[in-house]
Amino acid sequence: MGIKIVTIGGGSSYTPELVEGIIKRYDELPVKELWLVDIEAGKEKLAIVGNLAKRMVKKAGIPMTIHLTLNRREALIGADFVTTQMRVGLLDARAIDERIPLKHNVIGQETNGPGGLFKGLRTIPVILDIAKDMEELCPNAWLINFTNPAGMVTEAVLRYSNIQKVVGLCNVPIGMRMGVAKLLDTTPDRVHIDFAGLNHMVFGLNVYVDGDKVTDKVIANLCDPSSGITMKNIVDLGWEKEFIKALGVLPCPYHRYYYQTETMLEEEKKAATTVGTRAEVVKKLEQDLFELYKDPELAIKPPQLEKRGGAYYSDAACNLINSIYNDKKDIQPVNVRNNGAIASIPDDSAVEVNCIITKEGPLPISVGDLPVSVRGLVQQIKSFERVAAEAAVTGDYHKGLLAMTINPLVPSDRKAKMIYDEMLEAHKEHLPQFFRE
Repeated sequence: MGIKIVTIGGGSSYTPELVEGIIKRYDELPVKELWLVDIEAGKEKLAIVGNLAKRMVKKAGIPMTIHLTLNRREALIGADFVTTQMRVGLLDARAIDERIPLKHNVIGQETNGPGGLFKGLRTIPVILDIAKDMEELCPNAWLINFTNPAGMVTEAVLRYSNIQKVVGLCNVPIGMRMGVAKLLDTTPDRVHIDFAGLNHMVFGLNVYVDGDKVTDKVIANLCDPSSGITMKNIVDLGWEKEFIKALGVLPCPYHRYYYQTETMLEEEKKAATTVGTRAEVVKKLEQDLFELYKDPELAIKPPQLEKRGGAYYSDAACNLINSIYNDKKDIQPVNVRNNGAIASIPDDSAVEVNCIITKEGPLPISVGDLPVSVRGLVQQIKSFERVAAEAAVTGDYHKGLLAMTINPLVPSDRKAKMIYDEMLEAHKEHLPQFFRE
């Protein structure tokens, strides 16, 4: 019959990459229908990106139908896979997440610190509504989430919905593997990394090239700011030589917010007064991308898309869907229920870890305990995610404040309350659960 994929947030600038990923895998992943779903505020972007998707499919000559709709329930009926790539409150909300903490001399970032908390508070209720619709309309479908904060969202779906076929996806491990390959002047397919931790808090415990362990060599090269193991949205400052050697594992780009907090804060403040916060930069990038997408002659994913920090997200989603559908049993790093893979994290919590991808879903590969040098930070972030997810579901003011305060990027309870109250009021429109009578 062919596969039906539904993409919530179909008007995203990343959608052409998703379409490209499906096209290049079509021989083994026969997608018959791709439904792109968005909301009224995203109607224009949905039309633009949808027409580009149709041109791409026509050029490829594959029998896949693209449907565009603002009716989520209509789209979900009988879906095999549902992907989510949305931003509740759009980029304006992200700019608030970045600006308000900076005003209080605290990191303002989309998925870390106060910004990560409020993105989760806005996003989780919407994702849970989608999960509820899926239970009714496509109970056998897989939910592939790469809406940030992906770890917290996956945690919430596992705890507060009846959907168990959920996988969280992130492009950070892919970027790290590509960065290592570039660093060692080799190709990504020859590189293997033992990933373990949480979303945007994942470590490479061991690094291999063609099966030979090269962890020490890679770590030694991280001191150079031009090492290349970073993201488009995170400045590469290099690492202190003796620290990174002592750490003994490969950090992800987001660890700079925790190990280089003061410097990263100064970089953010400087950017905010010159080029703008990341949200403001992305807004301009998106305007340029959508102008490109309007070109009736364009029928491919434009290379400019890779300037976005989330490049390769959609390709990762296609890879995951392909491996589930074809029972490939290959290894991919994804966000799933721990089930004992990481000994120092509760079994029922979401973790980001290498998994064997089967038709029954991802099977996490056990890594035992995390090194003591990183274990405490990972556990602290997991407690933050757990309390934040509960706050998002219940609308409990005190739970939200507690989550803000225990986050390691927030320096005190007093400052936490100041930022929390200001952000709660600024995002009032998208946080109805906190303002019920």
